[in-house]
Amino acid sequence: MTDTPAGRPDPASRYGRQSMSAQTRGRIVKALGALTVLAGLGFAVVAYQRFEGKDVEATSASYELIDDRTVAVTISVTRKDPSVPVVCIVRARSRDAVETGRREILVGPSQSRTVHVTANVTAYDRPLGGDLYGCGTEVPAYLTAP
Repeated sequence: MTDTPAGRPDPASRYGRQSMSAQTRGRIVKALGALTVLAGLGFAVVAYQRFEGKDVEATSASYELIDDRTVAVTISVTRKDPSVPVVCIVRARSRDAVETGRREILVGPSQSRTVHVTANVTAYDRPLGGDLYGCGTEVPAYLTAP
């Protein structure tokens, strides 16, 4: 080891020589920073595409018991493009929350983004209420007009 004038060992002899110059280290830091920013942007684009608002969203608005086997379910359907038809499934539920009836309904094109639709659902057991199962844009052929 080489001693400094104060009698301490030289830092290079204690820690070894630097393997990279300061300029090379600076380039590596900048490259890693750029890669981090690009990865973050890529993640943001994928997240936006995946989690951006859905084409159709619906909620149960209300239900009304018509008789011992029928419940009228009213839903609120909101679409990005109101000219696109959607299909929704509403169902009747018994006292123990078991599905006792279901019905597919076609929500046709409209001028408004949000529409309210009421459908009667026939149940095989006494219904206690009704609700929305879900909606989608893939309308089966048997629901569309000929």
